[in-house]
Amino acid sequence: MADKQSTTSRSKKQRRSVPAGQLHIQATFNNTIISFTDKKGNVLAQSSAGATGFRGSKKGTAYAAQVAAEKAAEAAKGQYGLSAVDVFVKGVGLGRDAAIRAMNTFDITIDSIKEVTGVPHGGVRPRKARRG
Repeated sequence: MADKQSTTSRSKKQRRSVPAGQLHIQATFNNTIISFTDKKGNVLAQSSAGATGFRGSKKGTAYAAQVAAEKAAEAAKGQYGLSAVDVFVKGVGLGRDAAIRAMNTFDITIDSIKEVTGVPHGGVRPRKARRG
């Protein structure tokens, strides 16, 4: 029986080294989501203001975004050795700058910052005309 278990046990997953990647920040008024990805866009580590324990209106604050960014950066740096990122910012929330500034505490170099917030072309359908 010992022979069978040794053949079926899996080898330990090799630790992948990703020196350079991307940091995606989605900052809304209600929450901030931080994702570290490799160059192809595969997620390495992620966190959000809600996942770090903030609830209600506190999730939309700059401090909550900073804490979420630190938690995600710690995971990405520790597991994958991430040291340089290109930043992609989406949204209009308060956590935009705070999440980027939090990278200084983890010695993660920011190569570029790009704004990828969607812009409406033409907007929503107008209301029907008033009768009268």
